[in-house]
Amino acid sequence: MIEMQKLSSHFEKANPDIKLKWVTLEEGVLRQRVTTDIATKGGQFDVMTIGMYETPIWGKKGWLQALKTDATYDVDDLLPAMRDGLSVEGKLYAAPFYGESSMLMYRKDLADKVGVTVPERPTWTQVADLAKKIHDPKNGVYGICLRGKPGWGDNMALISTMVNTFGGQWFDMKWQPQLESKPWKDAVTFYVDLLTKYGPPGSSANSFNEILALTNSGKCGMWIDATIAASFVSDPKQSKVADQMAFAQAPTQVTPKGANWLWAWALAIPSGSKKVDAAQKFVTWATSKEYINLVGTTNGWGTVPTGTRKSTYENADFLKAARFAKAEKMAIDSANPNDSTLPKSPYVGVQFAAIPEFQAIGTTVGQQMSAALAGQKTVDEALKASQVAAERQMKKAGYYK
Repeated sequence: MIEMQKLSSHFEKANPDIKLKWVTLEEGVLRQRVTTDIATKGGQFDVMTIGMYETPIWGKKGWLQALKTDATYDVDDLLPAMRDGLSVEGKLYAAPFYGESSMLMYRKDLADKVGVTVPERPTWTQVADLAKKIHDPKNGVYGICLRGKPGWGDNMALISTMVNTFGGQWFDMKWQPQLESKPWKDAVTFYVDLLTKYGPPGSSANSFNEILALTNSGKCGMWIDATIAASFVSDPKQSKVADQMAFAQAPTQVTPKGANWLWAWALAIPSGSKKVDAAQKFVTWATSKEYINLVGTTNGWGTVPTGTRKSTYENADFLKAARFAKAEKMAIDSANPNDSTLPKSPYVGVQFAAIPEFQAIGTTVGQQMSAALAGQKTVDEALKASQVAAERQMKKAGYYK
């Protein structure tokens, strides 16, 4: 986004009749402001940054303008997972400027030292086994680092994918929350044990940025998180262990379904906008092949926004600059928001359920999971409290009596 703001003078030069005014907000504040504005048709913004969670909900409600793209935009070049996740009934309601899945990033030097070859798609059991072997806190190396900070898009993004692959789901076909089911208990117990034994101290406060700093300073043997992290941990300007980093798919357990999450930050036009044509021009420019090319030639191909277009992954300059590209694309291609759980689920989404109530439920559950990780509650207590809170929300919203 920072780069887009810097490069937007190119857009203004080409469109002298359009002036851009940027409003930059912290993620939590952004979500609140944008949600309020769109629900009240406030018309404060002509273009807004939203994600894969909001797009299908708001598109269905008629809160967003369907995007109109011409042949030069090449909508078929968008990666299918991204395009599907941002569409409602085949219509695109937001254009992705950056997409991600999740993957395993690990220090190959440490795995080699203990004689372990990490397969392309390991199981959580194999991950725990390697974490145990390379965990060496006396020498400042922790076996594994994972998110613990509470939030529906924070610790719950990771935990939901673990639950999926342990065979669980958020809601069954009757919309009943499943938080005390065996897969939830198995997955959360595994997660808490893994980080308690082989993670850094204070894991319940760690999110993406904290773990990125730990990994770049060589303190994490393994990290499972957003694919975008690969571009930072493999950059010698940022990472002490850039040359040692290797990449694999997110771990599976009982099933490969829903093992790696899917997310896009995208640009959308609210139906309250008075400047739809200008907004449409900007959204098209900022998510185009030409824009990706502009970033590559201006800032270097290692810095282009990834996870959005097939053509990026066919570009020789990008492939040379990004040795994680193959693993990243494989992760994105394998994520299916319409079929991410072993039992059939009524919702769309891999690491979230695309219903308006999920934000509140996911936040509450995230706090309970963080408390379990910090040792303030048992896993069973945390899941019971989560189930009660989720049932209350779903009943209140009228999903069942």
